[in-house]
Amino acid sequence: MNQPKLNLSPKVSDEVRKTTCYMCACRCGINVHLKDGKVAYIEGNRDHPVNKGVLCAKGSAGIMQVNAPSRLRAPLKRVGKRGEGKFEEITWDEALDIAADRLTRIRNDDPSKLAFFTGRDQSQSFTSFWAQNFGTPNYAAHGGFCSVNMAAGGIYTMGGAFWEFGQPDWDHTKLFMLFGVAEDHDSNPIKMGIGKIKARGARVIGVNPIRSGYNAVADDWVGITPGTDGLFILALVHELMKAGKIDLDYLSRYTNAPVLVNADAKSSEFGLFLRDDDGKMLVIDKTTGKPAPFDQPGVRPDLNGKLRIRGVTHGTVFVKMAERYLDPAHAPEAVADRCGIKADKIRRIAFELARVAFDEAFEIDQPWTDFRGERHEKMVGRPVSMHAMRGISAHSNGFQTCRALHTLQILLGTVEVPGGFRFKPPYPKPVEAHPKPHCKVTPGAPLDGPHLGFVRGPEDLALRDDGTAARIDKAFTWDNPMSAHGMMHMVISNAHAGDPYKIDTLFMYMANMSWNSSMNTSGVMKMLTDTDENGDYVIPNIIYSDAYSSEMVAFADLVLPDTTYLERHDCISLLDRPICEADGAADAIRWPVIEPDRDVRGFQTVLVQLANKMGLPGFTDEDGSAKYADYADYIVNHQRKPGIGPLAGWRMGDNGITHGRGAPNEAQLDSYIANGGFFVEHIPDEALYYKPWNSAYQDWAVELGLYDSPQPYLFQLYCEPMRKFQLAAEGHGDRQPPDHLRERIKATLDPLPIWYPPMEDGHVDPVEYPIHALTQRPMAMYHSWGSQNAWLRQIHGRNPLYLPTRLWEAHGFADGDWAEVTSAHGKITVPVAHQAGLNENTVWTWNAIGKRKGAWALDDDATEATKGFLLNHLIHELLPPRGDGLRWSNSDPITGQAAWFDLRVKIEKVAPPAEAQPSFPPQDAPVPRGPEDLAWKVGQ
Repeated sequence: MNQPKLNLSPKVSDEVRKTTCYMCACRCGINVHLKDGKVAYIEGNRDHPVNKGVLCAKGSAGIMQVNAPSRLRAPLKRVGKRGEGKFEEITWDEALDIAADRLTRIRNDDPSKLAFFTGRDQSQSFTSFWAQNFGTPNYAAHGGFCSVNMAAGGIYTMGGAFWEFGQPDWDHTKLFMLFGVAEDHDSNPIKMGIGKIKARGARVIGVNPIRSGYNAVADDWVGITPGTDGLFILALVHELMKAGKIDLDYLSRYTNAPVLVNADAKSSEFGLFLRDDDGKMLVIDKTTGKPAPFDQPGVRPDLNGKLRIRGVTHGTVFVKMAERYLDPAHAPEAVADRCGIKADKIRRIAFELARVAFDEAFEIDQPWTDFRGERHEKMVGRPVSMHAMRGISAHSNGFQTCRALHTLQILLGTVEVPGGFRFKPPYPKPVEAHPKPHCKVTPGAPLDGPHLGFVRGPEDLALRDDGTAARIDKAFTWDNPMSAHGMMHMVISNAHAGDPYKIDTLFMYMANMSWNSSMNTSGVMKMLTDTDENGDYVIPNIIYSDAYSSEMVAFADLVLPDTTYLERHDCISLLDRPICEADGAADAIRWPVIEPDRDVRGFQTVLVQLANKMGLPGFTDEDGSAKYADYADYIVNHQRKPGIGPLAGWRMGDNGITHGRGAPNEAQLDSYIANGGFFVEHIPDEALYYKPWNSAYQDWAVELGLYDSPQPYLFQLYCEPMRKFQLAAEGHGDRQPPDHLRERIKATLDPLPIWYPPMEDGHVDPVEYPIHALTQRPMAMYHSWGSQNAWLRQIHGRNPLYLPTRLWEAHGFADGDWAEVTSAHGKITVPVAHQAGLNENTVWTWNAIGKRKGAWALDDDATEATKGFLLNHLIHELLPPRGDGLRWSNSDPITGQAAWFDLRVKIEKVAPPAEAQPSFPPQDAPVPRGPEDLAWKVGQ
């Protein structure tokens, strides 16, 4: 017989190289299979602590990122008008000379004329070090428009938050509650964790206006009204306190609930903690009935303690909490209509939280010793865990909502206990272990300290001597005093307005600010191209780095092309946002598993080369010679302080290789590569839980280099720094807020978690704009670069606006219909679709699917450019005028977090247009359009 000859066992690959994925921020381990030096396919690394071999669609599609037609190919110099996308290719020598010459002039004149802001680059300890040595105060990454409320709310309350800071105890939890989590964030670990707990019968409660992804597999979906999560959470607190279902022992030992608060209304310290002569917070010891420092060995803090001094009785934080949250204003009946959740359901969820936390409590036979020196024979588990993200963070009341959620966990005693929420090293850290923000500018010299940090009071604000903002984004000012991640969404509009001052150069990396990363997208594009009366650009110079021909590239004067993630060195460092799990400290690298086929360089290496040309301190020696040749050299040889570098693994000790603290090791990167691209150091059993108070954990953390000394602390249910800002607004202290902000500071910076309506609600007519509008990222995409991926486009090539049944039927919509959606700022015309699992007064769509014509090497008639759209066109960085003569920032008044999810709209059925509106003229691009069929053969 003439049978065909088939090779049923083809060679899979010539070589496997292990590195770290960058298709989202999970930082999973991957095995990259190569044939003839090219990527054949990508799979998960089963030995990796994050994903244990699991890989999602994004990770597998990484092969399409490194073969994307939109990849930039060489440095570019603008030859047309800004926004047109006309460039000429230049050499790297010319590009670096242009950038270094301009930046050197700025540095020698006024370093603050450089605004250097980066997107989700995962190397912020390095980029901030570069900016600090340059001397500009104007640096931050994307956190201010992403989720600073979650991060700052967690650190100010309990020393850490969700995602990169901590995780549920997946092995022991029996009830898991999610708030506002989109599917792209932490997706592999969350999916693996949900699968693990559901397999053993644990319940999942999802709180989100939209039932997709994780909420679709939840046992109970709570379709909450956007912006009311804080109301709902505090109603749960009310019910738990009313029923006495809170962990009193936990509260007295590990939180500031028993700390005494100054009750003298005539004092300049009214509302601050009472302290001893050493500055330590005071509690009443149950045993003696007398005041004592909170950490005194043997002390038993009294939650109901009182101290009378000169006719004034000072009480505890716990009493203040009881007075506030037992108020009927927090009862389920009082909040149900606003939350869109029936009162009985709120009670039922509170009952379930209490039942699991207390009736299903368990013990682990593991002795441990706390920071007061008391030995405990067991670890008590309360198997309730929670996770939250941008859905509750991206509101103007998000900081207080995040604090309320952490307070709920703490009252149940479910933080850092078996079955509850667990911190990931290097967290937990008290606020005091973090730097304060710095802003002192000196021509030709470094900044006086780190840009970002955590303020302790008005004295730490980033203000100039005349009281004006020191930073171009106005972070750490009276407008938003606790803006720990900066305010990237305000940089371009402030620079355009010259408020608080004009800049010379805007330098950005991986920040698609002319499209999906900006509020007021069309307005921002105009700001980037606007000219003054002399015909010069209002923002004189724009330098941009990206790996792909994104919408933002067209607005740059100089483009520094980045590599893709498989062609570069990266450091996922314990100094930054590492890959740790709750049971171990871990970091990781990326390394060039393939060589670029274009004239591109990793952005971090470009920064090193620019620093060498400019002679920046920190990068060059006194004789002007370079300390580092490139970023790989920096990763290995840089020391932030003696013995502490970007990577913790395989350092040099007195007796050979050591981990954590140690001298640089020239073979360090080779050791990481040999180990699969990561390092992990597991926490001893005695130190696995109770980390903020566990002496064994504190000692382990010091030994590894996470701390220089033990850092035990109390959870801060009552946030004293916030009270200090209120005191200033009440007229106390040398630094005073402007009069127009006094009432807002007093109302919003309450030291106990509160809820107030989203700011946009007070600036628009809710009758005219009755509908909430949201955007979230799909599981198959991450930021904008994923939606140009040839494989992932097949999952999300276009995006409709999803409507709930009530609105769908009220407007008479049918499949294929379109709607005009109007906000107080603008209009869009878009396709619609029906979704039953949706809050009845909310519409939503996927983010970053819509593309501008000419970008990303897509055809002009690609569905992303004709049927895809952005809600960003409806949002503005400023709130609508309300007649008081002021334009308020569309941000959280505490942190400056961009309030993306406060948007209110109205909707109307319209005839289908030819394509989604608004539509913008095509940009030219420095790369050709992609081929009709993207195919290639790897190997034989």
